Amino acid sequence: MAIVVPVPGAEPISLHEAVFDYNGTLADGGLVTAEVVSLIGQLKGRLSVVMLSAGTFGGLDQASAQLGVGFQRVNSGADKAAYVLGRPGVVAIGNGRNDVPMFRQAALAICVIGPEGAAREAMEAATVVVGSPEAAIRLLLDPRRLTATLRR
Repeated sequence: MAIVVPVPGAEPISLHEAVFDYNGTLADGGLVTAEVVSLIGQLKGRLSVVMLSAGTFGGLDQASAQLGVGFQRVNSGADKAAYVLGRPGVVAIGNGRNDVPMFRQAALAICVIGPEGAAREAMEAATVVVGSPEAAIRLLLDPRRLTATLRR
């Protein structure tokens, strides 16, 4: 499974795994929308998908079952970076200051400005900034959108 993003003027980006921050990125107050569930279902056919979370709002087991993806409990940005480190082809999706170390290790970093907002540092470290988790997932499902955004 892979998504290849052609980038005019640069090397293509080959993605194999999507690593999502859960709270504030995929979920609002610990809950995901039906549209996010549907889009993650589509994305799982193209990439391996995992959630990283400290579990601030609880419900990770339920969210994992609802989305049909695994999760890794993390406590810090260093934990997130350690998860991504050495994994080629990772797209990291998050919104917080603690996502910055993960963004720096990823092949592609998408910052989501959702209901919680987004940390300035996360927006600066991201490759692309979007307004919702749905928009982030759609970028991955249609790589031409990323090509248009990333062309040089």
